[in-house]
This record gives sequence, structure tokens and C-alpha cells, in this order.
Amino acid sequence: MTQPVNATVPVGQTALFQVVAQGSTPLMYQWYRDSTAISGATGAMYTTAAVTTSDNGATFKVIVSNAAGTVTSSTVTLTVGPAGTTGTDVTTFKNDLGRTGQNLAETTLTLANVNSTTFGLLRVIPVDGKVDAQPLFLSKLTAAGGSHNAVFVATENDSVYAFDADSGAALWHVSLLKSGEMTSGNHSCSQVDPVIGVTSTPVIDRTAGPHGALYVVGMSLDSASMYHQRLHALDLTTGAELFGGPMEISGSFMNASGTTTFSPGQYEERAALLLANGVIYTSWTSHCDIAPYGGWIIAFNKSTLAQTSALNVAPSSGAALSGGNDFDMNGPAIWMSGDGPAADSAGNVYLLTGNGRFEPTLDANGFPNQGDFGNSFLKISGGAGSLAVADYFAMSNEVDESSQDGDLGSGGEMLLPDLTDSTGTVRHLVVGAGKDGNIYVVDRDNMGKFSPSANHIWQELDGVVSGGVRASPAYFNSRLYYGDASGTLKAFSIANAKLSTTPTSQSAASFTYPGASPTISANGSSNGIVWAHENTDPAVLHAYDATNLAHELYNSNQASGSRDHFGTGNKFIAPTIAGGKVFVGTTNGLAVFGLLAH
Repeated sequence: MTQPVNATVPVGQTALFQVVAQGSTPLMYQWYRDSTAISGATGAMYTTAAVTTSDNGATFKVIVSNAAGTVTSSTVTLTVGPAGTTGTDVTTFKNDLGRTGQNLAETTLTLANVNSTTFGLLRVIPVDGKVDAQPLFLSKLTAAGGSHNAVFVATENDSVYAFDADSGAALWHVSLLKSGEMTSGNHSCSQVDPVIGVTSTPVIDRTAGPHGALYVVGMSLDSASMYHQRLHALDLTTGAELFGGPMEISGSFMNASGTTTFSPGQYEERAALLLANGVIYTSWTSHCDIAPYGGWIIAFNKSTLAQTSALNVAPSSGAALSGGNDFDMNGPAIWMSGDGPAADSAGNVYLLTGNGRFEPTLDANGFPNQGDFGNSFLKISGGAGSLAVADYFAMSNEVDESSQDGDLGSGGEMLLPDLTDSTGTVRHLVVGAGKDGNIYVVDRDNMGKFSPSANHIWQELDGVVSGGVRASPAYFNSRLYYGDASGTLKAFSIANAKLSTTPTSQSAASFTYPGASPTISANGSSNGIVWAHENTDPAVLHAYDATNLAHELYNSNQASGSRDHFGTGNKFIAPTIAGGKVFVGTTNGLAVFGLLAH
């Protein structure tokens, strides 16, 4: 057995423990923290939630068993340092595998200094196209002859940039296009317009390759009018391709009539990349509802870029359906307004699907009998093996909502931290909301499946986000934050693993279409600030007191003379907060906010 090792991480980051065991399969794993079994931690790797100072000194071990007996690993220790010991990284969409959106290691920006007198726009760094992906951030990266806090930006022109986050100087810039290629057009769909290159948020692994790797998917069109979707792994210090990349993305999956095939021109990757336990997950959406399309999740080995598995959760898409229309015959696709699939500590993957086919006739296991999962919460198992739907929840009115283009997957999912209910039971929950204006809270251990008469889930709040959700939520300090389209930014408190039935605070401002995808900065549990982008002309960056959204600390319209204006708004923008700065993608650049020089 290759033993786990001690881990040292700063506040707000996650820690990874892993073991390599050999023996007759199947091998079964159970991780323990301080001698207590961790629910759901049953894989060869275990990733903690974002750590706090209270986690310092925690011990971990794993027991591996098979038919021959059990072996217990050595016990290792987690050391949690102050936020500033190694710096803060934002390596994935909304900061962590749960997609909570919280950076708990922000020591510079506080409730006292985020105001229009001391805080504002520092610069807008020009780039060559729309920035639909969330910017990513690394502290103390050695590149371009020095150590830099670096921010990474991807554009719809198929470019990736690395900038010094403090000065704005370019560290490197690469194009993902091969010779003779161009970006894709919009496929007669205005959702991503005028061109499609990099739409989804990349993901970073500082341990991959010689200097770390940034994984990103780019779409292109070659001189023979053939479309390509490729997975790239770029060296963090130079932008050079790694691992023999890029890798052409393809896929096939069996259905009742034979085989479905992934056609790269029919898709864009809107949902953010996920990296969990050494596997890169891509997930795919259609151009508007232009058929044919399915619901693809395609996984790759992070070290080789080799495809490990492909799953289509709409294998019967497009088949004849009595009384059906384009919305309930085709799909579902996966887009989630830029949110990415989430992963739990056991490596299960969670996402929401859009409107599309769903069979209310269920098989013996309670699953749709043709394997089509329209408007569903999905729990997907498999990791580096074969991907499969392990559990799901679909609303009782799924067929009706799909037929009316009523996507659940217009919004993104988020994993809540482990919560204890009123009976003392620890609950593992996932939350999501879509166009119907309801918030659904689903038990990840028993998701509820489908019933035409009732929704068998943990909690449902009807109509509380009445504008419909085309965004992703955030979490901080027992509060859940949502921004529905043309509605206010809302906070719901959490007690005994239940959300408050109405908002406990909300902003005075309403956020026009598509609403807001909030993110959080805090120093542990103090100085919590909720950041939100407003899609107007000019765009507006808002900052709110996390304990009371009626208390707006700052917005970029407050300073005189348009000092903090940063251009026209864009859809589905999630601000990135790290290193005392806030980074916001624009239609042609990266806006950088921070404390002003005085």
C-alpha cells in the first residue's frame, strides 16, 4: 500500500488525501477523520471541504478491505496555516468542488474599506474577445522571470492569457487555434455571440506537469468547414501545450436503436470544467434548442488527456414522441448558466439538466426506462471508470415543464456543506433552481427520483425566486444567496439543515436578465462580502454586507465622473476575488478592482 501523506494548506483551500492499494477486486475504502468514519468518503482519494482554523491538527486514515480482509493506512495530519502563508488560489469555477463561490482567505478587502472612497476600478486589461469564462487566479507563480500573482483569462476568440494580477503586465498569451482555423460562428443562436471559442471556465492543477497545468476547451472551424472541440492542457508558466495535447473530443453511447455519436459542431461547452480525483469532466449544451443534440458528459485523464468515459443522459433525443415538440423531444443538454458540475468527497458528480426527454415510465430501479433525464438533478458515479447515473430527482411536472421550455438546468447546482438536522442526523444536500422560480433542496444520499404525484425531496421553496434562475448560487456562514432574473439578490438563512422559507435579507437593487451569480470574500467567518455583477450598460459591480444584503457597501456607479465604469455588461458573469482584488470579465477585457492609492 502507498500511504497517504500529511497535508498543509491555508485557510479557505481544500486538502487531498489519497492511497494506492493492491489486491483482489473489488477494493472497498472508508476514510476516517479523528477515528470517525466520514460519510460518503469511500474512494481511494478524499478531498476535504474548504478548511478553517478549526480543522488544524485533524487526523485522517483509510481502511481498505476486500474478501481477504482489511488493511488500515497510516494516520496523517492536516495542518492549516493562516491565509497568507501560501497565498490564495482560485483554480476552478466558484472556488471549490462544491461550487460555493466563497474565498475564506481574503485578508485585504473588508467591510470597512470596500467603499467608493477607498475602493474602485484599477484598470481594464484589453483582450481579443468576450470573456465568458470566470477568471482564475494563482498566487506566487514563477513565470516570465519572476514571482507573480497571476490571473488567467480565456476568450471567445480562442485565446488564453496570463497577466500579472498586480500590474496588469502580460506574462503570456496563446491561441488555441491550429493553422488555418477560425473560431466558430454562432450557429444562428444568440446565446453565445458573435463567435464561439472558449465559453466554459477552465480548471487549474498546480501539481500537473513540470510547472502546473491549465485545462481548457476550445471550439474551432477548419478550412474544410469541419468543427472541432479540443481539450488543451497548458503549462502555467508559458502557455505551451502539455501531455501531447490538444485532444480531439469525441464520444459514442448506446441507446435502444444502436449508438449515439457526439458531433462537435452541434455543441458548445457552457458549463465549467470539473477536475476531481485526477479526472477532467466536460459537459455539453446545444446551440439554443437546435436539434439534434443530447446530454453529454465526457471525461478525460488529467495526466494523459486520454478519454476515460462518455455518458449521454439523452440517448433517445430526437426520436418520435406522440404529442411532443422540440422542447420535450430533444435533449436535455447541460449548460447551467456557466456553473460547473460539482463533486463530493467520494468522487460522485452532480449537475442539473435542461428541458428535454424524460420517460415517466420507470424501470425496476425507478429510473426512466429509456435513460433520458430531462429537467433532473443527476448524481453520476464512475470517476476514472464507466460513468453512470447513480441517482436522480425529476419534478413531478417534468413533462409539462419540458414541453414549455421550462428548464431546471437554466441554473446551476451547488453542494451545501454537511448540515445537521433537528434529529442530530448529518445531511448531505445539493441545491438548485431554474426557470420555474422554485428552489429545490435534494438529499444526495436519497435524491427522490420521480413520482407524478409529489416531489420526494428534502425541501422545496415554491416561487421564492420568481424571476426564474439563470445563474448559480453561493454559500457563506449558514446563508444561501440567489439572484433571480429581474429580481433582487436574496439571502436565505439555514438552520437544522433547512432553508428559511423567505429571504432573511435582500438587496434594494434588482438585477436585470439573467440575474446574478454571486461570489463571496471573507477572512474565515468575518468580513463577509457578497459580490455580484449586473448585466447593464454600463455593467455594474456590487458589493454587499453578507449578513445584510440591504447594506450595500459599494457599486461601480457611485464614484463621480464614471471613474469605475468598465464597459458593457455580459451574461453569466461571476466575479473572482483573490489577493485583495476583484476580477470581472467584460465583452473585451478584464476589469480589475481593488484598494485605491492615496
